[in-house]
Amino acid sequence: MFKRMDEIMIEIPDVEKPDPNAAAAVQELLGGKFGEMSTLNNYLYQSFNFRSKDKLKPFYDLVMSITAEELGHVELVSHAVNKCLRGSTEYKKPDSSPLESVKDARLSYPFLAGAQGAMPFDSMGNPWTGANVFNSGNLVEDLLHNFFLECGARTHKMKVYEMTDHPAARAVVGFLLVRGGVHVVAYAKALEIATGVNVTKLVPVPSLSNKLFTEAKKYEEKGVHTKLYTWSDKDFSSIGQIWKGTHPEDGLPLEVIEGAPEGVPIPESPELKEEFAPGISAEEFKEIAKRLKMAGNITD
Repeated sequence: MFKRMDEIMIEIPDVEKPDPNAAAAVQELLGGKFGEMSTLNNYLYQSFNFRSKDKLKPFYDLVMSITAEELGHVELVSHAVNKCLRGSTEYKKPDSSPLESVKDARLSYPFLAGAQGAMPFDSMGNPWTGANVFNSGNLVEDLLHNFFLECGARTHKMKVYEMTDHPAARAVVGFLLVRGGVHVVAYAKALEIATGVNVTKLVPVPSLSNKLFTEAKKYEEKGVHTKLYTWSDKDFSSIGQIWKGTHPEDGLPLEVIEGAPEGVPIPESPELKEEFAPGISAEEFKEIAKRLKMAGNITD
């Protein structure tokens, strides 16, 4: 089961800088082959199908806990896309073509099939596919795939960071570079325990320090790259048998934290009259409120 909070992992800057093409680039980190939907669903199905989980509990716990964090990453990237799209259009009467300003946007689907929000697509508008999920049932093979997947995801994050200077995009990508780096090291350590091969000697892949990225450096200075969360009140504590020792890049001690990190409120998304969203007028809202009061037997 999953527990959900009305929070996201970090605060995303709220700036008046609409950039649909930046949003399109960030979409790669959501629905691309190495995007957060891929990491989430790879680990999700590996956790569903895990063999001999009692005998191999530390590895099972690792996949389970990282799965939960990936749900938060999908959420975070989606809100980054939304922040990049915000303000792309403004309300005018239909005959005034209020959406004309985005007709040449590189990715127009969020304007035509949504309400200027994140979609389960890559940067070119290709829908995410379950064909991106790898689950062999072989522990070492799956761990090796996960290590490769996280390294590929890290490469794409770096490229998106270099592609746009939008504050919302960079804030999220910088944070995810750090947290994705945690998962890279975690899978490398798991492979070392499973095979005896010191895979941590390969990191970082690409061979570029997160500290070169301003929006990532500030999190590493706080030690965010040394912490692995259980994302559970009482389960998955066996990850401490894998996530231990020191970080292979800077030698800082690694720490397992029970539960989830403290988040921040999910940002409010304003109405978009030109997109007919949410499509409720002030008068209709009053009527809805009246019906809710009646249903709840609430009196003024």
